[in-house]
Amino acid sequence: MNLDPNTPPTGIVYIVGAGPGDRKLITLKGVECLQRADVVIYDLLLNNTLLDHCPSHTEKIQAPDPRVRTTRQVEINQMLVEHAKAGKVVVRLKGGDPYIFGRGGEEAVVLTEAGIPFEVVPGITSAIAASAYAGIPVTHRNYASSVAFVTGHSAALRPDSNINWEQLATAVDTLVVYMGVAHLRQITERLIAHGRKLETPVSLVRVGTTPQQQVIQGTLDDIVQKAEAVQLKSPALIVVGEVNRLRQQLRWFDTKPLFGRRILVTRARAQASEFAELLETNGAQVIQFPTIEIRPLQFDTTYIQSINEYDWVIFTSVNAVEIFYGHLRKEGKDVRAFGETKICAVGPKTINALNSVGIHPDFVPLHARGSTIATEIVGICGKKILLPRAKIASTALPENLRRRGAYVDDVPLYDTLKIAGDSDKGRDEIETDLLNGNIDFVTFTSSSTVTNFLEMFPTHTPAALLKSVQVAVIGPETQKAAVAQGMQVDIVAKQATIESLVEAIIKV
Repeated sequence: MNLDPNTPPTGIVYIVGAGPGDRKLITLKGVECLQRADVVIYDLLLNNTLLDHCPSHTEKIQAPDPRVRTTRQVEINQMLVEHAKAGKVVVRLKGGDPYIFGRGGEEAVVLTEAGIPFEVVPGITSAIAASAYAGIPVTHRNYASSVAFVTGHSAALRPDSNINWEQLATAVDTLVVYMGVAHLRQITERLIAHGRKLETPVSLVRVGTTPQQQVIQGTLDDIVQKAEAVQLKSPALIVVGEVNRLRQQLRWFDTKPLFGRRILVTRARAQASEFAELLETNGAQVIQFPTIEIRPLQFDTTYIQSINEYDWVIFTSVNAVEIFYGHLRKEGKDVRAFGETKICAVGPKTINALNSVGIHPDFVPLHARGSTIATEIVGICGKKILLPRAKIASTALPENLRRRGAYVDDVPLYDTLKIAGDSDKGRDEIETDLLNGNIDFVTFTSSSTVTNFLEMFPTHTPAALLKSVQVAVIGPETQKAAVAQGMQVDIVAKQATIESLVEAIIKV
């Protein structure tokens, strides 16, 4: 990058392969480039969650659709040059690998001619990834020692194409054809005409590495009929060769317990990542549709200064721990400020949050209900208790503590607010999917997520909105709120944890 103040600044372009549909298959270097980006120009079919790696100032530009813009590549080239000449760090984010049917080489030539520095960050190409996720190794000592990647675009089938189909048909053991499903009949006919046997196994892998992955198997003789029978559409790979015989033995991705299930997560976005991760690990497609956000409230620091005067502090959530400890740090204090004060933690996640800051709870109740927690703490009569928690939390806990003779300071630490945006495109799409039965499960992890979710769809009764969907809730309190709103609850976690909720969904 030019550091001379007397000359115009010149940026740099990173041509980054994002890998296929699974967002985790991008390389570490690719993520680092996104984290530095001033501008990202990304392809249409990419997993958009990759853009979450970008800083807030990043300008995100979706590349023109090649199906409707014949000048697409020229426009992209111009954008790369213009932004780089303005001194910006530009990421050209491409599906798969930039140099395998990705036109990355063309873009690199343009940058070279314009005198703009660039780097290429390789990505995992779909021929490798989709085949692996389908249980098909493109090479195997007993089946295939050679592999070729070929474009199946219409241009590859013209008489003047530089692809030598006559030689290619039998030259390699495994043949992987990109962008060829629309021309499947012509491709199979050419391979057969040039010597490939009719009984050669063929697999079609659609949207590989995603929970919507679809695999159709046949032979060169019948794969066209099989594809037509299910109306298979792009994007899909064609894998030709004996390695396809290994799929039934080696398939692993589409055998996961929640494979292909679409699950709506209504939890606050800041809290949803671990839940989404567990669902995705089990094969589900997670649709994040947060209905609440956590907002810290004004907090009287007197409680911090006098924390060691309390006999007990009861933490009922991870949010309470994190926000309270944040206030503690702002006051220049750490866990030593608690002194002899005893700590009660409700739920395993709250315990983990306390452990992470060096606190080991003195007491963990067996039940998470406010009506029962107070009965499990021994000897609280006359004791002074601090209860930092959500503003909308149930009054059952402080009332029961006071009923047993304790002095309770019930302090609102944070609020759970409804997320605005009832007219968002995302809301409309969710509504359509729910009504059409295109979502399998809706999950609720608190009473407020139930209430706010239903308020986002005021024109439908819960019964009508969720008639084709199973409702899964994290515990009895959330179940009670859902039933009170007219929902039919199908799944209740045995314990009030996301792990237990995922286990309950899997068992259905």
